[in-house]
Amino acid sequence: MAKKISSQLLHKKWKSFVSWRKKCKASFKKAPWYKKLLRIGINLTLLFFLYLFLVDINFLWLFGKSPGLLSISNPQQNEASEIYSADGKLIGKYFRENRTPVKYEEIAPIMIKTLVATEDERFYEHMGIDVQGLFAAAKDMLHGKARGASTISQQLVKNMFKTRSQYSKGLFGYIPGFNLIIMKTKEWITAVKIELFYNKQEILTMYFNTVDFGSNAYGIKTACKTYFNNNPIDLKIEQAATLVGLLKATTTYNPRINPINSKKRRNIVLDNLAKQNIISQQECDSLKQIPIQLQYKVEQNYDGQALYFREAIVESLKDWCKENEVDLYSDGLKIYTTLDTRLQKYAEDAVEKQMKIVQRNFDNHWNNEEPWRDENQQVIAHFIEDIAKRTSTYKNLAEKYPNNPDSIWIVLNTPHKMKVYDYKIGERDTTLSTMDSIRYMERFMHTGFLAMEPNNGFVKAWVGDIDFGFWKYDKVTSKRQPGSTFKLFVYATAMNKGLAPCDKRRDQYIAWDYMENGEQKRWIPRNATGEYTGDTMTLKYAFARSFNSVAVQIAKEVGIENIIRTAYAMGINTPLNSIPSVCLGSSDVSLIELVNSYCTVINDGVRQEPVLVTRIEDKDGKVIYEYQQESKQALPYETAFLMTQMLRAGLTEPLATSQALWAYDLFRHNTEFGGKTGTSSNHSDAWFVGVTPKLVGGAWVGGEHRCIHFRTGKLGEGSKTALPIFGYFMEKVLDDESLKNYRAKFPKPKQKISKSYLCQTPYPKIVDDSIDVVADTILVGSESNN
Repeated sequence: MAKKISSQLLHKKWKSFVSWRKKCKASFKKAPWYKKLLRIGINLTLLFFLYLFLVDINFLWLFGKSPGLLSISNPQQNEASEIYSADGKLIGKYFRENRTPVKYEEIAPIMIKTLVATEDERFYEHMGIDVQGLFAAAKDMLHGKARGASTISQQLVKNMFKTRSQYSKGLFGYIPGFNLIIMKTKEWITAVKIELFYNKQEILTMYFNTVDFGSNAYGIKTACKTYFNNNPIDLKIEQAATLVGLLKATTTYNPRINPINSKKRRNIVLDNLAKQNIISQQECDSLKQIPIQLQYKVEQNYDGQALYFREAIVESLKDWCKENEVDLYSDGLKIYTTLDTRLQKYAEDAVEKQMKIVQRNFDNHWNNEEPWRDENQQVIAHFIEDIAKRTSTYKNLAEKYPNNPDSIWIVLNTPHKMKVYDYKIGERDTTLSTMDSIRYMERFMHTGFLAMEPNNGFVKAWVGDIDFGFWKYDKVTSKRQPGSTFKLFVYATAMNKGLAPCDKRRDQYIAWDYMENGEQKRWIPRNATGEYTGDTMTLKYAFARSFNSVAVQIAKEVGIENIIRTAYAMGINTPLNSIPSVCLGSSDVSLIELVNSYCTVINDGVRQEPVLVTRIEDKDGKVIYEYQQESKQALPYETAFLMTQMLRAGLTEPLATSQALWAYDLFRHNTEFGGKTGTSSNHSDAWFVGVTPKLVGGAWVGGEHRCIHFRTGKLGEGSKTALPIFGYFMEKVLDDESLKNYRAKFPKPKQKISKSYLCQTPYPKIVDDSIDVVADTILVGSESNN
């Protein structure tokens, strides 16, 4: 019964609707023509607004997603993150799109007027859609003069929200011709929303901060820097006209790529300014005669200073960024670091100065011989070929010639144009085959240098190698055998176990029997000279002279496991091999670990992790990261004090390995020094770590591969190759009055020291001037793992 009543009601309503439609048609036919037009207009308007509504809500997924109110009220843009040094200098950026925002008042008024006059002369009169401009564009189209009618607000929508690429097209978007109509509709809708949310100044500011000026210059600030090396507030009229003219087509009117087109376009913009009485005709004519004067430089991710340090920052913040959903390359952060640009410059200068000398010595030493040698000094067969096989060039050729290896090697041995490194000019154009280029580049010696403040762990200078452009593998964090610099941990453990610097041991033959992987072995270490003097000496003297025999005796007394524990406590993080030869530095560590461990000694035994970043602010200036100092007492104060005296003995004990520092201009600034050299087997790795009360610096020098090295200690040991880098660096630092806070003497003991340390080995009465600083190279038996 209920269903019958419902059916009757529906039938009744349908009849009423049909009757109403007939009356409307009859009324429309009888109505005057102007009323007919009015009704048609109203209906079309209603349909148009219905269409806009349906597009905006993506009705039935027909039109694709549009920017929502949340996106419009809080627009997200890729912004470059800026990296600042401790002395307030911008040292570089991280970016995908090189964009740095500016405020409205930071933009020259003439730039704003030029943009409005050229791109949207009724900008201040419309609400995102220029109806008059649309009709004018349609009229021009009918006369075969197609032109755009997008307002600044619509262009902003396209730039900021990427409506034509990042938002879905919807089902209708796949119908030919419909996609453009739907995209334009989205831009109209979003432009009106933007006009409702923001005032005209805010819209202009967002536009200038988002627009692409070509040459990887996003936003007005980067564009000014790229093309004219100035700031937006300093733009001249002709410069503003050039940049605005560029917006029509960033390649066609690029002043660097197409200067003639760019000047023509600039002059059209200037004519338009005169036409709108923004400038006078006389001024316009005068400006049109001026040539476009550029100071063009495209900023890259790898521009700026301290490139290895900046890459280390990325690595150190990787986990933090992931946990906090932060993107260094797009979030517009301000990253404040510990690095000091003055110390960084001095470090880079010291590395360059010394490595030129090292390279010259290396080239003269090997002359035309191949330096890649095995432990028996024989040339390693297929060494260059094996490197070639690991290159992307070889892999690509292997895919191209899968069954024809001869073709691969023919191509690899065919000369072609390329760039190689040269100490004189940096990057040099040349013609070499791939194989010859590998031979050329493998002959270079490499280095790493790091300087830290021991009291807080702040990294002040970081040089990862001789040239970042050619060698991005960072030698500060790479791992090599530390040689005698590892003896720091042996003697620190000895001090912990009750020994004192003035205790004595004899330089004599020693053998160490041990088990490794179930196999009985015997290790017989030797001194660098290959001889034993039989002399009894203080531990201070043995450490300063780097006698291996005494270090091994001490290691045997205190235990390898205890030495390894001490090393871990002081700053070594790399797993160490638990074998006797580890006491002479046979197990790989990194330079940053080693320098940090020496900092622990100078910091009264307190270990702190190296600090690269002190604070990070988001794009709104809110602090989102601040480093927290974590300290741990790794050594008793007395042990740290005694080891400081041991390091100082490197300059005061007779023939000590660090006495080469006396050759540098370091000692007129009321500053005291200590240090330790180290050289691994076959002179593959040369080290020096120098200490002062306020600054610790470490250097490593060696070949890219361990098999590439000097054949003699006179050229290849730490005191000859690595120590001079520290010496040159500290000369500049101490001589700089603005850095006088690094001048200091070691403090007197803060507590009573229970062990004797004031012993001084007497200098011989007759000194032979031909005697050189004693070498510190490890010499080990063939059964060791060195």
